Amino acid sequence: MRRCTSLAAIVPLAFLPAFGQQPVVVKATSKTVSWGYYGSMHPAATVHSGDTVVMQTLSTCGPADRLIARGVKREDIPAYNDEVYQNYPAAEKGPGGHILTGPVEIAEAEPGDVLEVQILKVDIDANFACNGFGLHRGFLPMEFPYSRNRIIPLDREKMIGHFAPGIDIPLHPFFGSMGVAGSAGKVGSTEPFAHAGNMDNKELVAGTTLYIPVAAKGAMFEAGDGHAGQGNGEVDITAMETFLTGTFRFVVHKKEQLNWPRAETPTHYITMGFSPDLKEATEHALRDMIDFLVEEKHMKRDDAYMLSSVAVDLDITELVDGNVGVHAMCPKNIFTDSEKK
Repeated sequence: MRRCTSLAAIVPLAFLPAFGQQPVVVKATSKTVSWGYYGSMHPAATVHSGDTVVMQTLSTCGPADRLIARGVKREDIPAYNDEVYQNYPAAEKGPGGHILTGPVEIAEAEPGDVLEVQILKVDIDANFACNGFGLHRGFLPMEFPYSRNRIIPLDREKMIGHFAPGIDIPLHPFFGSMGVAGSAGKVGSTEPFAHAGNMDNKELVAGTTLYIPVAAKGAMFEAGDGHAGQGNGEVDITAMETFLTGTFRFVVHKKEQLNWPRAETPTHYITMGFSPDLKEATEHALRDMIDFLVEEKHMKRDDAYMLSSVAVDLDITELVDGNVGVHAMCPKNIFTDSEKK
């Protein structure tokens, strides 16, 4: 597998879906979501490598009564939000706060494989988003010893969020959390790590591809924590949280070892690192970018180190999820045609 390179180069023909094949649809219900964790629990659906899946997801804005108290009209809240909050078994909740749709089992996936997640489409399912911080939360907890919440109206035709009079924010919807099960037990939904999870990486919009190392049979993919938009860092602990539906295509690459999630956009190759320590997270992202350049661009390691210094951007992904995130972005346009293959 040529990791994080042209999709046309890496999708085996045998994995392409048959012409006219209908996607598998996973609606968000109390029986198809995982509250607060990634794990190898009861799959919401089982599919095969090459299949396309449409996944409906909840926001992290909370139950209807909370939203109504903040000024949202009941008719503007997707009906499935109530069903999940009312019927999800409390005993099955995990340690995190995210309600994730899935898991979706990809039958061919086994530990040691890589799961390619093609993010084909991301639709916003509500006309509002929420943002807020709790008492002593976010990156500057002692400077904000109180709670504050805001409802942000969304114009889905113009793709703008009306933050305040005179302040409009372009929308770029993406899933804050996408990942797979760990090797054993439940993995909390808060901290991102090698399983991907709560990455809060705003680059992962429709048209991008995510690569995740597989640690459990079936991979057990989940998605949620929908964002209409976000700044790098997500400093107050939330983004423009909203309801999203994602369309994904899954491809399994057998025995393609990967230590950390990687991604590809139309313009960049991306590597990532996560750790409680910002320096260590940066080291993970940078080392994996050097590894990528050595493996896929056939560079010497010291040349890759120097190229990273002059052409690769290191960005803070998020600062508020227990493990902080850093991602390295290498522009594709620096390579000649012969090197893009």
